[in-house]
Amino acid sequence: MIAVAQGGARKSKHGGLARREAIAFHLFILPWIIGFLAFTLGPMLASLYFSFTSYDIVHAPSWIGGANYKDLLSTPLFWQSVKVSIIYGIIALPLGLVLGITLALLLYMKLAGLSLWRTVYYLPVIISGVPVAYLWLLIFQPKWGILNEVLAFFHVPGPQWQYSAFWVLPMFIIMSVWGVGGSMLIYLGGLQGIPTQLYEAAEIDGAGAWSRLWNVSLPMLTPVILFNLILGIIGVFGYFTNAFVMTSGGPNYASYFYLLYLFDNAWTFLRMGLASAQAWLFFAFVFIITVIVLRTSLAWVYYGGENK
Repeated sequence: MIAVAQGGARKSKHGGLARREAIAFHLFILPWIIGFLAFTLGPMLASLYFSFTSYDIVHAPSWIGGANYKDLLSTPLFWQSVKVSIIYGIIALPLGLVLGITLALLLYMKLAGLSLWRTVYYLPVIISGVPVAYLWLLIFQPKWGILNEVLAFFHVPGPQWQYSAFWVLPMFIIMSVWGVGGSMLIYLGGLQGIPTQLYEAAEIDGAGAWSRLWNVSLPMLTPVILFNLILGIIGVFGYFTNAFVMTSGGPNYASYFYLLYLFDNAWTFLRMGLASAQAWLFFAFVFIITVIVLRTSLAWVYYGGENK
């Protein structure tokens, strides 16, 4: 009887502790839940409603059904913004992935001043936004910009960059290299997490440096590559700040990215219903691309603990 009573007391004590922990957990997470409902989920649901209305902020929204979506899909400027974003993404995304992996592999080696080099390559990630856009304007300035001065030194005529419909998009693609240090750091963490036994076993089997890279490093990095790929998809198709500050979509809409068109609809022309529809089309497009990438990842992503 005494043992039973003691067991019941322990269970009651443990049950009370579990309840207190559950209450503490919910109290700590409550501010996040309130913030998510008020500032994320709430505005998302509101924008979904507005996407089916005619709304200009000044007047009350009026229901028009799917007219906003129909208008967008029949507007040439909408398809121009889609084209610009897709061309930029097709080039800038693979470029960023390859350069990030390359830098991570180089900085994984035992080099002199390794900590300094890692800091130098990561520093641009911290400095971003409008100041960076103005910095690149100075670099790409056609008459006295740094880049054209370097090209002139080698007797190569520099292009007009932001004033040329042909060169403005390559300019932004070159700029995309600026933030490659963020993905580089994630790749570096992935490389450091690869068990050294795999490299030792490969060396015993006679594998050279390239063979170890291709058969050990890259397969073990595929989960990290997938992670950076998904973040990159969201980033390249959501490109906005630099284009807004540097060109505002010009010249002749050659750099009119998707979010620039969305911004103009919302805050230049106050077509909030149309902008909300455009935002949901953007969400649907990125969601579908992400799902396709995740489904195809089953064929090329390797997780170390899985059995095949």
